[in-house]
Amino acid sequence: MQLNNYHIKLLAAIFMVIDHVGIVFFPQVFIFRVIGRLSFPLFAWLLAQGERYTRSFGRYLQRLVLLGLLSQPLYVLTLSGTRLNILFTLSLGLIILRLSRRLREYKYLIWTLGIVSAELVRVEYGAYGVAAMCLLSIFTPNLHWWLAWIGLHLVDAITVSNIFQLPAIVTPVFIHFANHQRGSSARWFYSFYPLHLLVLFLIFRLSEARL
Repeated sequence: MQLNNYHIKLLAAIFMVIDHVGIVFFPQVFIFRVIGRLSFPLFAWLLAQGERYTRSFGRYLQRLVLLGLLSQPLYVLTLSGTRLNILFTLSLGLIILRLSRRLREYKYLIWTLGIVSAELVRVEYGAYGVAAMCLLSIFTPNLHWWLAWIGLHLVDAITVSNIFQLPAIVTPVFIHFANHQRGSSARWFYSFYPLHLLVLFLIFRLSEARL
């Protein structure tokens, strides 16, 4: 089985929608959240690929930040979010990965500062999110990498009691089958985040109005 980047973007979007449908409409149905946990590592890996191959780092970052600003009210209204939404997490990760590639001798220090910054500015997924992006930027399907990946999730589960993120341990299996080909164009990918939140919000409000 071979997956190009477009296939992985589709999977990330589908898993995210399942997660958010569960939050909005079926909060007591645990399976929605389990499936949804597979989404973020795919976004993180795609972000790492984007940082490495983008033709314009500045425009890439600008697009993420602008869409993050647009999405924040919808994130709060639709998902009752209390942090900065995932597009800000990805923006922070993009900066950290670029700095760590430019200043290789300080890579681990930059990673550490980025992980701390994620908690200070309160982005979605916090320290775990940035740590996941850093690990996925050096993804190699060997024992050492998998031990580090599993260790990250166990530390996250123990330190912040975030057992809901444990299913994400299996997500890199999809990345293992990536052929690193671009595939079809997916200009919609990041714009899909605010759009799907808007659709979910409107459906929820309409369903409430009919009751």
